[in-house]
Amino acid sequence: MSYDYSENILVQESAGHLLERELGWEVAYAYNTEKLGRDGTFGRTSYREILLTRYFRQALQRLNPWLTPAQMDEAQKKMESHLSTASLMQINEEKYALIRDGIPVTVKSPDGKTQEKWAQVIDFQQPGNNHFLAIK
Repeated sequence: MSYDYSENILVQESAGHLLERELGWEVAYAYNTEKLGRDGTFGRTSYREILLTRYFRQALQRLNPWLTPAQMDEAQKKMESHLSTASLMQINEEKYALIRDGIPVTVKSPDGKTQEKWAQVIDFQQPGNNHFLAIK
């Protein structure tokens, strides 16, 4: 297939322009250019990593300044894990709920009692507080 009729030109380019120009998203082209590693292009150490932990943890810290490093690790683990028997639809619904409602993390009070508190990933009340990234 000719480059003139590639998926990037026909679909991703126009969608990227819309997201960038109309909605203010950051759009990055990564096909065959991404550098892996913690200090790489997106902070992924492998192409198998789906969650961009660099951006995820920045959002958690920005929107939930009360989070400790251990709570951030707990939230990340919940976002990355899923039941091996779950269907793709079930996994997507679970992750959507975490993004929409927040990720429950354990909070210990000074008297030693624990409770759950929800860490937000996206600020739905003030969208300007978010960083949206689309990768082509």
